[in-house]
Amino acid sequence: MINSKYFLKGYRSIKGIDSPAFALGCSFIAIGALLKNLGFNIQESIFSTFLTYALPGSLVMAESLLVGASLINIFLAVWLVNARLYPMTVSLMPLLIHKKQPRWKYYLSCHFIAVSSWLIMKSNYKSIERKHRIDFWIGIGSATWTVAIVSTVIGFLAADYLNKDMMIGLAIVNPVYFMCMMVGAMKTIQISLSVILGAVLGPLFFFISPEWSVLFGGFTAGTIAFFIGEANDK
Repeated sequence: MINSKYFLKGYRSIKGIDSPAFALGCSFIAIGALLKNLGFNIQESIFSTFLTYALPGSLVMAESLLVGASLINIFLAVWLVNARLYPMTVSLMPLLIHKKQPRWKYYLSCHFIAVSSWLIMKSNYKSIERKHRIDFWIGIGSATWTVAIVSTVIGFLAADYLNKDMMIGLAIVNPVYFMCMMVGAMKTIQISLSVILGAVLGPLFFFISPEWSVLFGGFTAGTIAFFIGEANDK
């Protein structure tokens, strides 16, 4: 069973004006409004966030449905766009694993991988005993998931009062917050180089391939930063 003490502690960890959950909520308000403008009803909008729990994934799913894509194509498209969360999973799971915890908790917790929940966990895991970290993480994930669903409903209901510029502004709050957090964490050569090179290479790759510029720029910047960091350590 899930330890209620650590679950609730994780659930409450999203409180505070500086919490990533605030930026997450802003982005999903934009998603809720967008889904309504695209013709989705409130049940479909809630179900979208309930299942995908990711802003890019929700956008891809909505656009794919509108153009009449098959379910398998929608699944593959959402799966590919959410593959960006794989590095977060790789960095987080070793911190959570404990031999006394059942595997089903780890399978369940995979749904909660997102920028906001990942930031909260990375900031607090050292204060939590290892065997209770998975329960703490499920609490964080459930809380941010709840924020996303509630914000989607708010955005749907407020859609008539939000113009295009306001929706764009709300949608980019979460990525901007994450970027600011990364800049604040620039304490090693690897992180510093990956952020700086990513900011430079992303726009350069745009002239080569607009569709793949973010992926190519990020992959190249991260690879260069990793090898330079390894060489510097040696």
